[in-house]
Amino acid sequence: MPLETWLLFILVALVPAISPGPAVLLAISNTLRFGRNATLASATGNAIGLIVLGFAVAFGFGAIMATSALAFTVLKFAGAAYLIYLGTKVWRDKTGFNTLDGALCTRKSHSALFIQALAVSVTNPKAILVISALFPQFMSKSGIQIDQVVILSLTYAALCWLNHAAIAVAGNHLRRFIISPKRMRLARRITGGLFVGFGAAMAAASR
Repeated sequence: MPLETWLLFILVALVPAISPGPAVLLAISNTLRFGRNATLASATGNAIGLIVLGFAVAFGFGAIMATSALAFTVLKFAGAAYLIYLGTKVWRDKTGFNTLDGALCTRKSHSALFIQALAVSVTNPKAILVISALFPQFMSKSGIQIDQVVILSLTYAALCWLNHAAIAVAGNHLRRFIISPKRMRLARRITGGLFVGFGAAMAAASR
């Protein structure tokens, strides 16, 4: 892939990479609930999920999602149900934003956070459709070339990972602001409500 094409891809891909969505909200939630290092673990899970989606789209999964109403609907409701589940869990977790706890990151293992973020990533049909629309514009018209798929998938995943890493750093400072029980409760309700809202929006979305 020519260098100028790759740089143009980075410029274009920055917009969806930093746009608010379930993965970004999950990064914010994990930073506030568990701390910076936990968010880096979930960011890695999200990045791996995007790499999987990149390869899946390149080999036809995106086309299936775009043309099959059943496949899109099944994945859409699976992703929506999972987001609503996460939102309900955050809302009800009264200790989830306890910034006075010195062992925040030990309340949930990094491997569990990794798997959680991976699940959010690969069950987001809109992410699949975004990748389906974006990647082909920067790939050879003569057919699938593995090196291009690798470059585009790794680049997009890296951009999203860096965005989540920035959230992790900024969120560590924000955690100091929600030290009071009232602010912790408000943060739980806003975050949980946003997860449920994303889930409801996903369930209502059409192709």
